[in-house]
Amino acid sequence: MSNVITIHPFRILIAARLIRASPPNQLLWSMKELVMQNSPVSYRPVRAAVANHLLRLRNRHYALIDFLIFAVTPLLALSLRIDNLETFARYGQALLLYGLMALLIRMAIFHYFGMYQRYWRFVSASDFAQLCVATLLALVITVIVVTVGKVAAPALFNLPRSIPLLDAMLVLLLSGGMRASVRLTENLRTLESSFSSEPRQKPQRTLLVGAGYTGAMLAREIRDNTQIHLQPVGFIDDDRTKHGMQIHNIPVLGGCDQLPTLIQTHAIRRLIIAMPSADGAAIRAIVAIGQQAGVAVQTMPGVHELINGNVSINRLRNVQIEDLLRRTPIETNIGAVSNLLAGKRVLVTGGGGSIGSELCRQILRCRPRQLILVGHGENSVFEIFHELRRWLAVESAADAQPVATELIPVIADLRFRERLFGLFAEHRPEIVFHAAAHKHVPLMEANPVEAITNNVLGTRLLLAAAQAHQVERVVMISTDKAVNPTNVMGASKRVAELLVLQAARQSGRFYQVVRFGNVLGSRGSVIHTFKRQIADGGPVMVTHPDMVRYFMTIPEAVQLVLQAAVVGRGAEILMLDMGDPVRIVDLARDLIELSGLQPGRDIEVAFSGLRPGEKLFEEMFKPDEVHQRTEHEKIFIAANAGQALPSCFDMVVDALIAAALNNDSTTVIRLLSELLPEYQPWPTHSVNSNSSGPTPVPLTTYPPAAQPLKPPNRPTILKLNGAVGD
Repeated sequence: MSNVITIHPFRILIAARLIRASPPNQLLWSMKELVMQNSPVSYRPVRAAVANHLLRLRNRHYALIDFLIFAVTPLLALSLRIDNLETFARYGQALLLYGLMALLIRMAIFHYFGMYQRYWRFVSASDFAQLCVATLLALVITVIVVTVGKVAAPALFNLPRSIPLLDAMLVLLLSGGMRASVRLTENLRTLESSFSSEPRQKPQRTLLVGAGYTGAMLAREIRDNTQIHLQPVGFIDDDRTKHGMQIHNIPVLGGCDQLPTLIQTHAIRRLIIAMPSADGAAIRAIVAIGQQAGVAVQTMPGVHELINGNVSINRLRNVQIEDLLRRTPIETNIGAVSNLLAGKRVLVTGGGGSIGSELCRQILRCRPRQLILVGHGENSVFEIFHELRRWLAVESAADAQPVATELIPVIADLRFRERLFGLFAEHRPEIVFHAAAHKHVPLMEANPVEAITNNVLGTRLLLAAAQAHQVERVVMISTDKAVNPTNVMGASKRVAELLVLQAARQSGRFYQVVRFGNVLGSRGSVIHTFKRQIADGGPVMVTHPDMVRYFMTIPEAVQLVLQAAVVGRGAEILMLDMGDPVRIVDLARDLIELSGLQPGRDIEVAFSGLRPGEKLFEEMFKPDEVHQRTEHEKIFIAANAGQALPSCFDMVVDALIAAALNNDSTTVIRLLSELLPEYQPWPTHSVNSNSSGPTPVPLTTYPPAAQPLKPPNRPTILKLNGAVGD
């Protein structure tokens, strides 16, 4: 009786409840504890010895075991097929011939499929799929050989026709079962060692929002990793066909409309949003429910951040403002972009900046022959160069065809003609992405000559070098502030746009402009300012309660820039669809809430007044630019933009650059006004006594935050708290 395992009836009731209600990690812990407490001492060494022998198996041992299995399964198959020994005896010669032939075929096929080059302690579904394919292929070859043999020598191949099929099934069962037992032993041993080495910690009850691929991957990782103290109670998904089903033994409890009720009934303490493709509206709704219920909310990054497709619990993070502004994933023609860039010499100006560095990251994935990173700031170029080198090393180690791109970091100032022409003569770029520019509005208002020398002179010299060295394609990144500009930065970028359009008409090559609005996370983004003010305890300073801006994440903007590079015919302006504009005050309040604070209670929101050069809203196109959607739904094109060049354009640009080089700010503003009739200088720049520039609104005239204004002639405004206003 000492070797009999006895379990008290009360423990059986506990086990039944655990099986019905517990998650996998919790269940395995409790069942292990239940059995081990009632196991005889003599049983444990035997179990440990068997486990150790299984885990010590090497590939040569698997080959030997497979050899024995392949030798025995024909005999077992025949014994299953026939009923008596007398009939069995007359198949002896045929069975011996078939067994030898099947043995050789299977050993060769298994070796070809790498069955003896795998670490079976961590076998995966892919490994088992390969095992099934190898077994099936061996079966097909065996059947073909047996069929031919029956025709050539019927007496030597007189086995029943079902023997090869039964034999293959037994091989798959025994060989696959042996490998599966090794993986199961490894899982149980890991689970046991983790429980014995650490004090038990109560897992946090969690709902996974999204029962797709990402949710399933996270659930499996949580199940397999006992260091993750989370208890997945269930999935939430709006796909009603999944309701009531189970994924990795975790039920799909309902849709997002049931989320508040499920949080209460299941005592949930954490929500994990496992929907990388969800738009900002869906994320905001889930975050709002989580905040009302007082539970923590985490999310997986969006698809633009998961370019490599890796889904891991390590990628989980708190919800950020970028998630609330996330939009439906954009379908891009990756093949067309790759065909454009693969094997080419590509040069990126401003390669160390926010947009330029992301351009380099995405271009590198298209495998150009050379990627030339041009920048003026040595530190930023150094950082992106070494980041890309590390990426190349990882990809080359993992890929059968190493990435052969040559990275060339270049420190250069575009305002020096000889340096620029020498750079183009040395590296002969075929495609140029021009992202270098001064973009800070108030700073450029205070330093107009710097805006002209960098944004206008630099662009002019770049285009001259590109034309002189027959560059096939130039794409300049512009801004929505170039449309009806009220600041020097926007006006200088508008002049740069006209320079690109002029070069396209003169050369007949594919030179074009891509405009877009603000990007989240860029160095000059207001997000960084707001976060710093929140960290300092406030107040968060907003210029005007009715100011709105278009926003886009950096990876999304760059993805569309690359897509725009294969759209159109040149001498055009393309504008990215920026979605709905966002109220800056809503952005500030939402950032405060994401920090775990309450606007007006913990952190105040104050209004400082418009800064020089700012306006309440931005526009995408000028009134005289006839725009339409391209074949890509997120890209607009103004095909007539190249016709907007004034007759005296070159002469005025020459004078503008000369005035900037002479540090003559007054003349710079006057010439910008002459060159761009739509430009309305800020009143601090006195052009003449009849200046019609915008009048800054004093702070005292601003309405309180509780009384929102309606901006003139604006589209629907996106409210970050989930509401939509006009």
